[in-house]
Amino acid sequence: MDEFDVVVIGGGSGGYSAAIRARQLGLTAAIVEREKIGGTCLHKGCIPTKVLLESAEVLALARKGATFGVRAGDISLDFATVNARKHQVVETLHQSLRSVIQKHKIEIIAGEAKLRSPAEVVVGGRTLKARNLVLATGSRPKELPGLPADGSHFLNSDHLLAREEPLRSIAIIGAGAVGTEFASFYVDVGTEVTLIEMLPAILPLEDADVGKALGKLLAGRGANVLTAARVLIDRTRSYDNVVELTVEQGKQEQTVRAEAVLVAVGREAVTDGLGLENTGVQLERGFVRVDETYRTDEPSIYAVGDAIGGLLLAHVAAAEGAIAGEAIAGRQPGPLDYNRAPRVTYSRPQVASVGMTEEQAKASGRKARSQRFSFRYNAMALIQDEPEGFAKVVYDTDTGDLLGAHIIGHHASELISEASLARFVEASAWEMGTNIHPHPTLSETLGEAAQLSAGISIYR
Repeated sequence: MDEFDVVVIGGGSGGYSAAIRARQLGLTAAIVEREKIGGTCLHKGCIPTKVLLESAEVLALARKGATFGVRAGDISLDFATVNARKHQVVETLHQSLRSVIQKHKIEIIAGEAKLRSPAEVVVGGRTLKARNLVLATGSRPKELPGLPADGSHFLNSDHLLAREEPLRSIAIIGAGAVGTEFASFYVDVGTEVTLIEMLPAILPLEDADVGKALGKLLAGRGANVLTAARVLIDRTRSYDNVVELTVEQGKQEQTVRAEAVLVAVGREAVTDGLGLENTGVQLERGFVRVDETYRTDEPSIYAVGDAIGGLLLAHVAAAEGAIAGEAIAGRQPGPLDYNRAPRVTYSRPQVASVGMTEEQAKASGRKARSQRFSFRYNAMALIQDEPEGFAKVVYDTDTGDLLGAHIIGHHASELISEASLARFVEASAWEMGTNIHPHPTLSETLGEAAQLSAGISIYR
């Protein structure tokens, strides 16, 4: 029987981070992975979708080349080349990650893990004895009751990423980050897109102004954006190469026809078949219950990443994994402050945020206000012909503390790190506003919004 200080089940961001941190602190570790090291993010999520979105971004830029005085001939998308590049990027990162894990002398064990007890894991015909276990089993796309994903008419994100050619038309149910990113990609490549969201604005977990602004911009590019809308599942029809959805919006109904439907209504933890019944691990709303150090109700078992719910983001899973690794090694890591974890939607334009919205801050009892600065007044945004969007800063009127930042605009994913650091060091809006930003840069939008919050802006 093989013995390890730590056996991690799942080789995604949370899993390999936990294993590597444990090894750095002198423990022996192994990772059990049934598919490929890197998990959903690398193979079925973050990375392949961003390759697609980058191609769509280049396509959009090429189409407006004449605006910059650059004239080209026929511009089109070669989807076969896009897919080949997607596979190349994923495989390059996959091999690099395997090398890093092996450099740390962590054994990678291929196969399906089954818990025989809190200290024993069976993988194929092999039994591993573990002083500690980390469950990093990840998540999978949720199905909508009555619309099971069949890979043909009704798709999930995994199905879309496996396609070798674009769709002529698509209806997307659910306008969270996944649904909105695919809507942005498909509208840019010329697909007829209908985006359906049950709540009043797309990206319902983000700042309301941001969601409304992105909805208008997607509609302006040709998407049919339906908010406060509900699909009547029992009236759905599919035939030949067409799906018909009946959508109720207020007191009105309309029929939406598309070649296929993407169901993007969230994700659920993968815990079935794992053998949790042989342990004291408990679930809450389908996710593994943990404490601040990611220890479960079974003292020797920890869980991180999508399996525990919360923010289902790769960088958050990695931070959780590192904390779990330290806790297992006997350290006393501080709890992760999820209010300083940045969130990004890689649509065009991008959306990025950190911390609380103004409504959330007020609901928590803070005296909060917000200020925003438009990209239309930013020199670099005009130079790059990307004037749509704004940066919004939420601050405490009593203390001046920065409570949150919300950006919709070009390269928002790169801009949000400044606000994330400001949240980490508990900076005030005045401190972020008086920080000197290089000119001309997009980062000035965030600086100007902070200056407006601090009452020191020339635009006030």
